[in-house]
Amino acid sequence: MLTIYCAAGSPYGRAALVVCAEKGVPHRLEPLGPRMSKTSEHLARHPFGRMPAIDHDGFGLYETQAILRYVDAVGQGPSLTPADPRAAARMNQAMGVIDWYFFADGSAKSLVFNRLVGPKFGLPTSEEDVAASLPRTKLCVEVLSGFLEQTPYVAGDSLTLGDIHAGCHVDFLTDTPEGAELVKGTALETWLERLRARPSFQTTTWDALLKAA
Repeated sequence: MLTIYCAAGSPYGRAALVVCAEKGVPHRLEPLGPRMSKTSEHLARHPFGRMPAIDHDGFGLYETQAILRYVDAVGQGPSLTPADPRAAARMNQAMGVIDWYFFADGSAKSLVFNRLVGPKFGLPTSEEDVAASLPRTKLCVEVLSGFLEQTPYVAGDSLTLGDIHAGCHVDFLTDTPEGAELVKGTALETWLERLRARPSFQTTTWDALLKAA
């Protein structure tokens, strides 16, 4: 059994859940509440106090990309990592865009936090931060859309780890009015429809996880 330690609404944790479902790896979510990532118990799993972290029959691992690649390697069925070097490089590039630019301060991270996460915990919304996040978020949407101009998935004709990693973040973004407007009419819109049709995405939304809990 693979245990995922993460907040239920985290797109990073969702990516780990999705890849487990896609690869047929038995798993469960151990939800972490506010401030639980900084406890001594979680710091023993993840010394930087971030999420997610996993335990797979005694093997501990943290960092989302490492987790996704590990599950892809140990799971069943076709690999979610392209064999073609150029396709694999494009997949890695999309994942890097998410980690370094999309989910960064002053980008979609600020927008999603102020519109979705903060209000759930009674925190005030900073309209100034929302406005400041839009230019960089728009650029990220344009870049990610560019990966889909010629192919249905970010690295070609098949689902990869890049689609899972990026899809969980972009799906979350579209739950905000500004994010939905930015994605509307782009290649990301039809790409998201394909991802949302997959059982692995349908069972790992924030609402679905809360209902399951």
